[in-house]
Amino acid sequence: MIDQTPIRARFASLSPHLDERERRLLAATEARLAGYGGIAAVARATGVAASTIGRGLRDLATEGSLEPDRVRRPGGGRRPLTVRDPRLLPALLSLVEPNERGDPMSPLRWTCKSLRRLVDEMAALGHKVSRTVIGQLLRMEKFSLQGNSKIEEGGTHEDRDAQFQHINQSVSAAMAANQPVISVDTKKKELVGRFKNNGREWRPQGSPEEVRVHDFLIKELGRAVPYGIYDLAANAGWVSVGMNHDTAAFAVNAIRRWWQEIGHLRYPEAEYLTITADGGGSNGSRVKLWKRELQALADELGIKIAVHHLPPGTSKWNRIEHRLFSFISMNWRATPLVSYRVIVDLISATTTKAGLTVRCELDPAFYPKGIAVSDEEMAAINIVRNQFHGEWNYTIYPRNHSDRAVNT
Repeated sequence: MIDQTPIRARFASLSPHLDERERRLLAATEARLAGYGGIAAVARATGVAASTIGRGLRDLATEGSLEPDRVRRPGGGRRPLTVRDPRLLPALLSLVEPNERGDPMSPLRWTCKSLRRLVDEMAALGHKVSRTVIGQLLRMEKFSLQGNSKIEEGGTHEDRDAQFQHINQSVSAAMAANQPVISVDTKKKELVGRFKNNGREWRPQGSPEEVRVHDFLIKELGRAVPYGIYDLAANAGWVSVGMNHDTAAFAVNAIRRWWQEIGHLRYPEAEYLTITADGGGSNGSRVKLWKRELQALADELGIKIAVHHLPPGTSKWNRIEHRLFSFISMNWRATPLVSYRVIVDLISATTTKAGLTVRCELDPAFYPKGIAVSDEEMAAINIVRNQFHGEWNYTIYPRNHSDRAVNT
């Protein structure tokens, strides 16, 4: 039996430096030196086809069979598929870009455009082609694997920019007067348990953190509902982690706890509290319970509460998103949130080089959904709406407050 090891070693060492003809001649030389069974042995050792080795042997036996500067004989080699089948590329493009180049009712308009699926659809159109060739053709046409890109914000309000200017003026004035300004929102709810958490962390090679295969809710643990308060002037965050429902009562209680623990100490001379919030969710501009709970908070604190909602479709512009929540996600990346204690500790440990600090506490209270607020309760709210989009900008005064401003 012919020893293939030295053949394989010599070919692997030399072939990267040779062109097609020279590799063919090298393989043929090895086969001739090996003697009987040499072609099969060299083919197994080098991966060169037996027919190619045979052609190399004929080249060796025929002096001057090729010109010195040629690799193949004139006309040699297979013609490209696009030359043999001129309709191949247009058919492929009609599948991957049906809106631009073909039938908008193409079956691939509504299915995954994988290479395997493209092979099947091309065969149905009468073009027999492999996945490799399809991939090469797509790359040649400047296609690449891409995900979705979030650029469409949806419908925008005509006064969106004006509302942002109004918020900026109100916030700047409050901060200049050393009045508290907070940005509030609910972070994405998180399953509690040994579930996969996005991101990667350094660990010993071959020992990733083991988590559950399926992300099914564990009823005994439930979901964590982090509601955040970001103090713009102090660059400090507060997060209340709820254990059941994200309601307006839960949101306002988080603000209450922040004020009781931090706010009144940081702003002892506060005359009013300014809140910037999204237009939807538990702190939405249309949520009656949100206004009723804010009225109760204003009564407790004895100060007015000015609220400014971001215009529709701009929730990602909320300061808390990129000043607090993004850093919390970075801090707990690739760490399974196995318990509420772990969640609270990870949030509390969030810091930045810019000086961000975060305090976090668990809120075990139960907040039922579906609480109705009567018209009588709404009429009792001491609210003054701003002349500019009063549905977005309003101030709630303590009910024992004698003055009601015209503008806020």
